Amino acid sequence: MRFGTSQNLYTECGEKIAFFLLCRIIPQLTPRPRMKIGIVCYPTFGGSGVVATELGKALAGVGHQVHFITYSQPTRLDFFSENIFYHEVHIPNYPLFQYAPYESALSSAMVNVVKTEKLDVLHVHYAIPHASTAYMAKQILKSQGIHIPVITTLHGTDITLVGKDRSYEPVITFSINQSDGITSVSEFLKQATYDYFPITKDIEVIPNFIDLDRFKKQKKDHFKLAICPNGEKLLVHTSNFRKVKRIEDIVLMFEKVRHEVPSKLLLVGDGPERAKIENMCRELDLMQCVRFLGNLDAIEEVLSVADLFVMPSETESFGLAALEAMACEVPLITSNAGGLPELNVQGVTGFMSNVGDVEDMAKNAVYILQDENLPRFKANALARAKEFELANILPQYEAYYEKVVAESLNALTEPLVASTDRPMREVLVGKH
Repeated sequence: MRFGTSQNLYTECGEKIAFFLLCRIIPQLTPRPRMKIGIVCYPTFGGSGVVATELGKALAGVGHQVHFITYSQPTRLDFFSENIFYHEVHIPNYPLFQYAPYESALSSAMVNVVKTEKLDVLHVHYAIPHASTAYMAKQILKSQGIHIPVITTLHGTDITLVGKDRSYEPVITFSINQSDGITSVSEFLKQATYDYFPITKDIEVIPNFIDLDRFKKQKKDHFKLAICPNGEKLLVHTSNFRKVKRIEDIVLMFEKVRHEVPSKLLLVGDGPERAKIENMCRELDLMQCVRFLGNLDAIEEVLSVADLFVMPSETESFGLAALEAMACEVPLITSNAGGLPELNVQGVTGFMSNVGDVEDMAKNAVYILQDENLPRFKANALARAKEFELANILPQYEAYYEKVVAESLNALTEPLVASTDRPMREVLVGKH
């Protein structure tokens, strides 16, 4: 039998066999077209939003069509591309609602974008509330005869902090299990998800990545001179200033380090703990040595003049900010919590200490900052960052998209294939 037009196939094999051939066999014989991918994320400076945006930009860069669906333009979506589209979620504000029904508006937006743009897959980042809203959108589309595979990427606090709240657990468990594909950014987070929730599906670990064309050491001597006019060493921390980041430990550690090594501290970012930390620095009489810079888009410029990056978090699913620092040749002082041991190599790219062990962090920081040690740690940090280069991680996402879409299509076509004549099935699939 020859492969002909769809009409010939219907005549020769009947509708079910033709459907099987068109969906299962012919696509394997031709190159797979570029995909249309919907990305749902928080558009903020937090790690999940940054990863989702950078992933979308990278996918667009290799030819995929990427549609961002969120309530405002992502902070890292800072350039024009013919393959990138932004769909704003409009949230009506009626006096009846004490809290605007964002989830309903987001599900409706997903439905509309999938239908109008003919998306191949929806990739939602951060389980709350994106996994459940994607499930709702999927069911609405299913009622209209449209099937859309959904991939949920778990980023950290959606599992380890917010997700553990009993008021969210049933919805999180259900929506993750209903996803067609699930990824996490570290082995730690994968295991934590299984520990905290009765998840019955496989979770694929795809680590965070770094764009080495953007995050690299730049010559910013004038900036370093302005901050450290007397040749002091520069310690840097960047975050969203939440309690889990334990920024007070950074201040206490710095107070010890500066008596051993002349140094300055830059705290980059904003959030609920900032006012508290500023008051702490005033009480310790550190305001001449510590600067608060707020949120910055070009964080790589600050990292280019740093000598040490500090992340003493109570938990981190991966530590994207630390990876960005390493790419700019900055060694690390971190806690040993969560996924950080999967990134920071003890004694090579920096040091890890128990959560809250300020004394050990200070001792290790002083060691790294010695002139005879610092160049070695800087070189090691860059070498480690290269292992997470975008070119190494992006193909993992592309392969996972293809796998999930193929499995989803197989699930749709299996009932049709099962109902056809068995000998014909065996001929078509090559089984004996």
